[in-house]
Amino acid sequence: MEAYQIAKIVHEANRAYCQTIGDESQVAWADAPQWQKDSAVNGVEGILNGTITRPEQSHESWLAEKERTGWEYGPVKNAETKEHPCFVPYAELPPAQQIKDAIFFAIVRACSNRAEIVNT
Repeated sequence: MEAYQIAKIVHEANRAYCQTIGDESQVAWADAPQWQKDSAVNGVEGILNGTITRPEQSHESWLAEKERTGWEYGPVKNAETKEHPCFVPYAELPPAQQIKDAIFFAIVRACSNRAEIVNT
């Protein structure tokens, strides 16, 4: 499975998870801005190529990308002002937000190992 396909899956899983915790701000993959899709693909590629080996590293990679592109901490996600409440080190994230990183990581790993799963 290609990184783009996996990114679409993890994006939709993240959106579904966010809805369960009362966050309705996530848009469907088809409606997501290109920067958001690119960010998901970058995260997937990091896991697939082995530079990201834990959910904590996934968040730190996301955080570094956000910093490079001018984002900063803000109490509410706002793409126009480039503010995000998760713009903090992984250890400072609330547990509900750490779960998002774990879901992202687990789905990428599952999709990348699908040949092993099918052949067992």
